[in-house]
Amino acid sequence: MRKIFYGILMAVIFCLPACKQPARELPALGNEDISQVINYMTDLMIHDITNPPLAARFFSYACLAGYEIVSQNDSSLERMHTVLNGYPEMQKPDSIAGYSYSLAALLAMMETAAKMQPSGKLFAAYEQKFLDSCRKNGYPEELITQSKKYAMAVSKQILSYAKSDGYNKISNLPRYTPLDRDSSWYPTPPAFISAVEPYFNTIRSFTLDSPSQFKPRRPVPFSPKKNSAFYKLMMANYKELINQPEEHKEIAGFWDCNPFAVQDEGHLMVGLKKISPGAHWLGITGIACKKAKKDFAETMQIYTWVSIGLTDGFICCWDEKYRSNRIRPETAIRRYIDDTWKPVLQTPPFPEYVSGHSVVSAASAVILTHYFGNDFSFRDTIEESYGIEPRSFTSFQQAADEAAMSRFYGGIHYMDANVIGKELGAQIGAWVLQKTDKK
Repeated sequence: MRKIFYGILMAVIFCLPACKQPARELPALGNEDISQVINYMTDLMIHDITNPPLAARFFSYACLAGYEIVSQNDSSLERMHTVLNGYPEMQKPDSIAGYSYSLAALLAMMETAAKMQPSGKLFAAYEQKFLDSCRKNGYPEELITQSKKYAMAVSKQILSYAKSDGYNKISNLPRYTPLDRDSSWYPTPPAFISAVEPYFNTIRSFTLDSPSQFKPRRPVPFSPKKNSAFYKLMMANYKELINQPEEHKEIAGFWDCNPFAVQDEGHLMVGLKKISPGAHWLGITGIACKKAKKDFAETMQIYTWVSIGLTDGFICCWDEKYRSNRIRPETAIRRYIDDTWKPVLQTPPFPEYVSGHSVVSAASAVILTHYFGNDFSFRDTIEESYGIEPRSFTSFQQAADEAAMSRFYGGIHYMDANVIGKELGAQIGAWVLQKTDKK
């Protein structure tokens, strides 16, 4: 009996080291953590008054940094060197181990945004606060250190890829001068801001064969004659603002997304806080991922492809804008119909045709529909913090259609620029999807 007791006692003693309580599982990082990084990037863009095409470019490279790390650790995701123009084959550093790839992906996004955005140095405090919360939730210091090393290694390669897209050469090109033609765009009040990104079509796209790959139909020919098709376009804008329905004003304001809007305060021009069209659609992406409970990897994938669609959409759109160089309704209507006419929205500082918001909205809707379906309803609360009431939509296409119409309701685009802008955006969205691993 004593031998049996002794045997049991020794078994218990030897078992003790191996029978310790299992380590507490670390809280998983999810879709909302990615959205928070995107939201902070948006806040910095508002602070910096980042123009819409450049904002899309910043989002794309930050998302690519996160996606690269996720794809190196998740074989279900396609590697981008087989897909994107000029994208190098990146390898996971052999010397780095004991990391969290989701943590590394978020840190890579932060590091990339911090280096690219003008006020990116403010990301340091954001990152520190984020890592402090990770420590509080039990993330070991060594895991954080290794994840940060991984993030830095990948971000460095993404920044090199970004540098090779040619954007840094734009500043060496001649300053843009508005054309001296009756039909051409000219800076508009109240700030008369110079043309924005006239050479954006010179940078390397992510998926396009050329910036004019989906060259849109030519706009209605300019003519001030009262029986012309162009005059009828002007009159449609002019009449829309006479006793305009309140809902049309609300729709125009909801989709305004003009980071250049200013308010005349006597001797001062005060900038108004507004997000870009791309930031709005990435916000919708976050809402959709949260509602559908997408996991970290899926969310990173969707954000990346939407941002790529945005950038390539702006490249195509800007290629056409400075080719057709069409006069804005505000300028044309004041010159040929009523010199006191004012649009509901402030006119953005670049040519009219085609509508950029229509293009990127349609492209985003096509990509998001691919991942979430045709009948995915959502409540758009993106600009609630700026005093804009949320709106509900039954599909991404419905939202894109409304975004396009908002430019007509706001008086800043003729109708054909919105209709053909949606056509262009849909083509770009479909093209981008062809490049993904989900055909």
